[in-house]
Amino acid sequence: MVFTGYEGFGCQRPEDSEWLPYGEHADWEQNLTMYGDVDLMPAKEQELHPSLNRVMSLIDYDLAMKHPLEHTWTLWHWENDRTKSWSDMLSDVTSFNTVEDFFSVYYFIKPPSDLKVYNDYMVFKQGVRPMWEDDFNKEGGRWIMLLDKVSKTFIDKMWHDLLLCTIGECFEYSEQICGVVINVRNKANKLSLWTKDSRNVQAVLAIGNQMKQMLQLGELEIQYQVHKDAMVQHGPNVNAIYKL
Repeated sequence: MVFTGYEGFGCQRPEDSEWLPYGEHADWEQNLTMYGDVDLMPAKEQELHPSLNRVMSLIDYDLAMKHPLEHTWTLWHWENDRTKSWSDMLSDVTSFNTVEDFFSVYYFIKPPSDLKVYNDYMVFKQGVRPMWEDDFNKEGGRWIMLLDKVSKTFIDKMWHDLLLCTIGECFEYSEQICGVVINVRNKANKLSLWTKDSRNVQAVLAIGNQMKQMLQLGELEIQYQVHKDAMVQHGPNVNAIYKL
């Protein structure tokens, strides 16, 4: 006899349980089929030929699906080489358009704090080259943060956080944003957020204020420079039209 109930855990008592006669293996399969009103398939065949519904029910679509970004972004790398022109020193590394692909790229490359001096990373919307002369950039400017006398951890964190805010479309005027640049230099590293139209005062100031707020910069100053000024001026001589 086979006991189908269980006295513990508040289930059936033995005297209230249903008993099935135990016979040959074939009889047992037949009894189960009659009892459950289902077709019984041998165990080996179940393992080799699972039903489509069974397989589909085991797939976790939240894990299988990637999470798309609003735009496709391109990672660029620039490394100084005096034998080449500036544009020849610029390399198109890869592009990504999902959250998962972004982190695959982010954790594959070196952090900015490990780059040699005169190396840059740029992440720009696809189709926009990270240079002042590009049609998408030529009327724009950039919010610049000088990372002088700060820890390597802080540099990497600012790069990481600004990237996430940018590709995640966290800014009110995200359509104005072109890309993010980190310049590794001797005296001070520079982190900048490029916008497409320096004449759009409302958008420029809103982006700057949000940048300070989201990165929790506190008293750390950021400055906005117009690309056209940077093309004719150099280094610390570039005029900043806004400071926050």
